[in-house]
Amino acid sequence: MRKAFVQALMDMAGDDERIHLFAGDLGFSIFEPFMEKFSSRYINMGVAEQNMIGVATGMALSGKIVFVYSIANFPTFRCLEQIRNDVCYHNVNVNIVMGGGGLSYGSLGVTHHATEDMALMRALPNMTVIAPGDPLEAEQATPACASWPGPCYLRLGKTTEPGVHESLPSFSIGRAIMLRDGKDATLISTGCMLYSNVQAAEILAGRGISARVLSMPTVKPLDRDAVLAAAGETGVIVTVEEHSIIGGLGSAVAEVLAEASGIDCKFRRMGVKDTFTHNVGNQEYLLKAHGLSVDDIVNTVIDLKKEGR
Repeated sequence: MRKAFVQALMDMAGDDERIHLFAGDLGFSIFEPFMEKFSSRYINMGVAEQNMIGVATGMALSGKIVFVYSIANFPTFRCLEQIRNDVCYHNVNVNIVMGGGGLSYGSLGVTHHATEDMALMRALPNMTVIAPGDPLEAEQATPACASWPGPCYLRLGKTTEPGVHESLPSFSIGRAIMLRDGKDATLISTGCMLYSNVQAAEILAGRGISARVLSMPTVKPLDRDAVLAAAGETGVIVTVEEHSIIGGLGSAVAEVLAEASGIDCKFRRMGVKDTFTHNVGNQEYLLKAHGLSVDDIVNTVIDLKKEGR
């Protein structure tokens, strides 16, 4: 996913001299091509993320389109005040890119677990929150951020995410992408849980349950129409995210359903439990520990169906 982002950024930079990339002393395994081709538009800001955001804001106010990059919590938690007061308050085109969303850096512990970031970014006025589901979505999300009039938060995985889409999907900020239609339930994911949802839908189909699969790459603004259509047409919605169950995709969908009239829909949020992760292990191990395996998704849908519509 990060490689798709860098390639898309290079393609844009070749056509638009306003494109700049700042990095917080990270990304050296993927940024070399950009550094070599566009050396005057790349700055390693060092381990100084707060300063990086301030400089990016100044550049954006002078007409540049700036992408800032770091991993895990470093481009968000560490410089939240600068993002709020500089980027969002001035509503400038600074694109905050995070690599390693969720539990990607599993064995490095809580300091590297990005599991509350979308909740923070969703709460900031003017901020758009995007978490692509696979490399093809990331490829399209990058230029979408550049052309968006205000700030964007682009939440990426690490390096090993499987491709889910067989062809380039139709990507638009604020719109869901349907990978599979279904009439009995809807699985909605954001970010890297998309592949797990597709696998779960295949298993459910073998058990006689037709599951719609929606990728929701934009958590803010959310595609309300897709959520309400899923609620009315399938009667069961399960949101799946590699993020706290509080404040992310599940919360955004719950807000839509709670404010809608005449909706009869069973709903469950699946995400990281409201606790710090004290277990030590890789990403796959920690996902299972938080009840986010493919089998967990399948069983959640089956349990909701048993409750009846």
